[in-house]
Formats: sequence, C-alpha cells, structure tokens
Amino acid sequence: MKTEVKNNATTARTSRRGAFTVMLRLVGLVRPLAGYMILAILMGVLGNLAATFISIFGAYALLSATGFASSSPMVLLFGGMLLFALVRGLLRYAEQECNHFIAFKLLALIRDRVFTALRKLAPAKLEVKNKGNLMSVITSDIELLEVFYAHTISPICIAAVFCIVMVWFIVGSTNWILGLIALVSYLIVGVVIPLNMSKRSEQDSAEARDLAGKLSTVTLDNLRGLDEILQYNTGKQMIEQTSQLADQLSDRQQAVKKAFGVDDAVTSTVILLAGLVMFFSSFYLAHTQQILMNEAFIVTIALMSSFGPVVALAALGTTLTSTFAAGNRSEERFSR
Repeated sequence: MKTEVKNNATTARTSRRGAFTVMLRLVGLVRPLAGYMILAILMGVLGNLAATFISIFGAYALLSATGFASSSPMVLLFGGMLLFALVRGLLRYAEQECNHFIAFKLLALIRDRVFTALRKLAPAKLEVKNKGNLMSVITSDIELLEVFYAHTISPICIAAVFCIVMVWFIVGSTNWILGLIALVSYLIVGVVIPLNMSKRSEQDSAEARDLAGKLSTVTLDNLRGLDEILQYNTGKQMIEQTSQLADQLSDRQQAVKKAFGVDDAVTSTVILLAGLVMFFSSFYLAHTQQILMNEAFIVTIALMSSFGPVVALAALGTTLTSTFAAGNRSEERFSR
C-alpha cells in the first residue's frame, strides 16, 4: 500500500514537472512576438486603469454633489468619465487584437511543428500509434493552447503591474494600512485562489483529456473495422464501450465545470469580504481622524472597482488545468 502511494506521488510530481517544462517551452515561443506582447500588456494596464477611474470619478462627482468634498466642476468630472469609457473600449480592443494575433500566429507555428513530427513518424510508426490520441492532439489539444497565449501571459503581467499602481495610489492618497489591505486582497484573489483551484481540478482535467483521446481512438477503430463489426455481429458491444467512455468523459467534464463554478463563487465571496474589510477599516481611520471621510469613501470605491485584472487570473485556476493537460499530452505524444 505504501509503495503504491509512493508511486502515485512520484507520478504526480513527474506530471507537474512535465507541465512546468511545457509551460516554459510555450512561453519561449513568444520571443519573436515580444513587441506585440509588450504592447498588449501596456494597453491592458492603461485600459484597466481607465475602467477603474470611471468609478473613482463617479465617486468624486457624488461627493461633490452632496457637499462632502470640495466642489469640482461636474462638466470636468462627467467629461472625464466619458473620456475614460471611450478610451477603455479602444484599449480593450487593442489589447485583445494583440493577444489573439500572438495566439493564432503561434498556433500556426505549433501546428507546423506537429505535422512535421507526424511526417517523420509516417507511415510505419503511425500504425502502432494511438490514432485517436493523435487526432485529439492535432485538433482539440492544440486549440486549448489558445487560452494560454491569448488569455494567460499578458493578463498575468497586466494584473501584476495594475495591482502595483493601485496599491501605490491607495497608499499615496490615504494610509499604508489600507494599501496593505488592498495588496492582500489582490494576492488572495489573483494568486491563492487560482493555485488552490488548479490543484483541485488538475486530476479531473487530465483525465478528461485522456478520456477524450480514448473516445476518439475507439470511434476511429470502430469506423475502420465496421466490416468486421457487421460480420461478427459485435455492434452491441461496440455501442456499450463507446457509451461507457462517453459517460466517463461527461462525468469528468462535469467535475471540471463544477470546480469552475466553485472557483467563481469563492472569488466573488472574497471580493465582497475584501470590500467590507476596506469599508470598515477606512471609515474607522476616518473616525479616528487619520484620514478624511471622503478619502475613506473614495478608497473603498477604488478597491471594489479594481478587481477586474485579478478576477481574470482567478478564472485561470480551472481553465489552465485543461490547457496544461493538453500541453502534457502533446509533449508525450511527440517526444517519444
């Protein structure tokens, strides 16, 4: 029993090392398109800052209208909100354009390498390969890598830079304690939750990708051996085998979707709690006259409207497990 547990642990460590190695190789492919990646990160940071300052300007306008802050020209405040809204749309488009340009360029490169490897294996070695798994690697597994290139690399960099700017803004305009609260909130949502959810759904995602490959193999074998199936009247067994694999795949996919739902619920709860902690902490500091009351209101609004980039990272905890499972399978199939 101990030996079996030890072997399972060793296999898990090997799988994680393989995923990390694959991730480094995937990142290395971005080097020729580094300029587009830097541009995407810059557009993303500026776009998220524009989105956040729409709420901040709105808070200033509300305080000014109710007399809790020095009167500011409403035309200037609402004009700034309109300008930020327009700029946000343009920057978001530019960011996504750069990210998807990088993703589809690199997917074309990866497909070229995959088919080069297939040509080296053909024709004799392909006969002993698992054709269904090869088909799954060539199609769905490579498509999953689009998530990594378009929605992972630049969002991580954007979230890191954006959080640094927002913490600096909160500390500079109010108190270091509130900046620390914001930093801890960002780390929990953007780092702790994704890592925890990734560990919880890693096995289900890997099993789902393997079952998808097995189902493709069985389907292709049944189509190729259709004459034998009709000759020996084994259609019922073929249908049962296919249905069993399909049910297992559906169960694994449901488990991954359930993990995604739990991830979303936990993230929303943490954001709400972070907002409450910031609210009570800031108004306590205002009550003790360490900051102004209007600053307490502004910093609470600033935090609650600034979770966009880190929420994108929280969703990666479950999304990337399928991507890394696909990367692992591709690495295993074409490194032998």
